[in-house]
Amino acid sequence: MNNSSWLKRVWHGILDMRMERKLLFIFVVVITIPLGFIGYISYSNYSRSIEETTIAYSTNLLENMMQRVDDYIEDMTRISSIPAYQDDIKHNLIRSNRYYEQQKRLEQHTDQTVPADFNQLLSIQRGIQSDIKFINNIKRGANSVYIFDKYGSGYFSAEAGGIRLNIEESYMYWMERAEQSGGEAVLFGTQKYTSSLKSTRYAFTVVRKIMDQTLRPIGLIAVDANIDVIEDQITRLDKLTMGSSVIIDGNGNVIYDSGRERLALSIAEDPIVRASEGAARGSFYHKVNGERQLHIFTTSPNTNWKVIISIPVHELMRDSIVTRNVTWIATFLTIGAALILSIIFSFTLTKPLRKMMRLMRTVQQGDFNVKFPVRNRDEIGQLGSQFNRMIVRIDELIQDIYQMEAKKKEAELHALQTQINPHFMYNTLEAIRMVAELNDDDKAADMLAVFGKLLRYSVGSLHQHTTLEREIQHVRDYISLLNYRYPGRFRLDISLPSELADYPMIRLLLQPIVENAVYHGLDDRKRQMVIGVKAWLDERRYLTVQIHDDGLGMHADKLARLNFSFRQVQQSDQEHGGIGLKNINERMMLHYGSDYGLQASAREGGGTVVRMLFPPETASSSQLQSLHHPAGRGGQ
Repeated sequence: MNNSSWLKRVWHGILDMRMERKLLFIFVVVITIPLGFIGYISYSNYSRSIEETTIAYSTNLLENMMQRVDDYIEDMTRISSIPAYQDDIKHNLIRSNRYYEQQKRLEQHTDQTVPADFNQLLSIQRGIQSDIKFINNIKRGANSVYIFDKYGSGYFSAEAGGIRLNIEESYMYWMERAEQSGGEAVLFGTQKYTSSLKSTRYAFTVVRKIMDQTLRPIGLIAVDANIDVIEDQITRLDKLTMGSSVIIDGNGNVIYDSGRERLALSIAEDPIVRASEGAARGSFYHKVNGERQLHIFTTSPNTNWKVIISIPVHELMRDSIVTRNVTWIATFLTIGAALILSIIFSFTLTKPLRKMMRLMRTVQQGDFNVKFPVRNRDEIGQLGSQFNRMIVRIDELIQDIYQMEAKKKEAELHALQTQINPHFMYNTLEAIRMVAELNDDDKAADMLAVFGKLLRYSVGSLHQHTTLEREIQHVRDYISLLNYRYPGRFRLDISLPSELADYPMIRLLLQPIVENAVYHGLDDRKRQMVIGVKAWLDERRYLTVQIHDDGLGMHADKLARLNFSFRQVQQSDQEHGGIGLKNINERMMLHYGSDYGLQASAREGGGTVVRMLFPPETASSSQLQSLHHPAGRGGQ
C-alpha cells in the first residue's frame, strides 16, 4: 500500500468518526500538539543554552585555574634560578665539590677510607641550609628544596618535614633528565614518595643545573611542590561544576586526580584522554560506567599539561530537568482542564444529534409515531422541527406507496399466472388424447397424458401453493415428456429428504429452471444429459434447492451479469416463450422477500449450478398465507 492510499484511508477514517470524537480530535491537533511542541522546543533550547553556558563557564574556570598553576610553576622555575645569582650558594657548592674531590683523591692513593672532616662538612652544610631557608621564605608553599653538589651530596632543610627518604634515587632520576637541559629548568610530573614522617606523599618538581661563572655545572637544585597547591583549586572547581577533574602531562601521566586513585599513573590509553588528543581545548560527550558525561578540557601552552573536567549529564541538566518538569506539569494540567471542558462541550453539543439518530433508527424500523423535542431555536432546533415535519410527510407518502405497491404486486401475480395457466390448451389436448386411445396409439396417448399432467399442474388459483415433492414430480413429468421425444437422452437424479417433502412453496419454480438448462445447456456431443435436483436445510434451517446439469455451461461474464440481475428487486424484461430465470427470481422475491432468490455458478467438470434459497418452513408458511395481507409485512 502506497502512502497516498494510506493517507486517504486515514482521512476517510477521520471523516467517519462520531461528532464528539471529531471535536476531541480537533482539540488534540489544535491545542495539545502545539503546546507539546512548544514545550519541547523550549526545553531543548533551554537545555542547549545551559550546555553552552556550562561549557563556556567551565572552560573559563579551567583556563583561570591552569593560569594559576602556570604562575605557581613559573615561581618554582624562578626559585630554581636563585643559585645562579647567589654567590654564597655557589661558593658553598664549590667548597663541597672540593671537599669530596679531595676525599676521593686521598682514598685512591691510600686505598683506605679517609676520616671525614666534620668541621668542614658542618660549615658547608650550615651555609647551604641557610640559603635553602632563604629560598623557602621567598616562596611559601614549596614543600621542599634540595641542593646537590656534582657528586650527589644533598643538602635540604628538615624544618618543614616531609623530606624524601629515597633522595639518592630521586637525584639520579633528576640528574639523568636534567643532563641534556643545558641549564634550563626541567619540569617533572607528579611522583609518589615516602617522606621522613613515614607518610606517602605526591609532588611535582622543577629541577635545574647550577653553573659557576664559567658555565660549568657545579650542582643541581630541585624544588618539590606538594599537590596540595593544586588540590585546593581543583576542589573549588569541582564544587562549582559538580564534576570531577584530572590533570595530565603531555605523556598522559596523571599530575592530579580528584579521586586521588590515579595519581602518578599513566592513563594515556584512557578513552577520554584519547578523545581529547589533537586539540588544545574543547568538549565532548562520553559514557563512563554507563553514565553519560560532558567532558571539557583545556591545555596549558607553557607546561603542555591538560586538565579535563567530567560533568555528569544529570548534574548538568539538573536545573533544566526541574524547569522541564514544571513546564510539563503546567502543560498537562492546562491540557487536562481544557480536555474536560471540551468533553463536556462536545457531549452537550452532540446529545441532541444522538437523540435524533435514535429517532431515525426507530423510523427505519417502521415506527413513525416519534417526535423530536425542540427546546431551542438554534440550528439543531431548526433541524429537529424539519425532522418532525419530514416524518409526518413520509408517513403519508408511505401509506400511499404501500397501497400502490400492493395493487402492483397483485397485478404482476395475475400477469405471471396468466402466462402459465392456458385452460384452452389443456382441454384441447385432453380431447386429442381420447382420440389417440380410440385409435390404439398408446405412445401418443401416453405423451398427451404426461403433457396434460403438466398443463393441469399449471392450472390453479392465484393463491394456491404446493409442496416441494409436487414441484419435483412436475419436473419428473417434464423430463419424461422429453424422453418420449428423445429416448434415453435425459436422466434425472433426485435427492429429497423425506422430512422436506411437504415443504410449502409457490408453484412452478423448479420446472422452468430445468427447461432453461435443457434449452441452453444441451450438448450434442454427449449421448445423455444428467440433471440433478438436491434439497437440504442449512444450519439456520433455511431450505436450499440446487439444480445442476453437465451441459455446455455458461461463460463467466454471462454468469456475472445474470447474478447481478438476480439482485435487482424488479425485472421488467421477460423472456419470450417461458418464465425465464429472471422471472423465477422475481417471483421468489415478491413472495418471500429480497433476501431470497436464485444464484447461478459454474459446475466443476462442466455445466451450470442454480441454487434457490427459501426461508424456514414456518416463515414460508406464514408468508404464503399472508399474500392477500400486505399490511402484515410491516414496513418492507
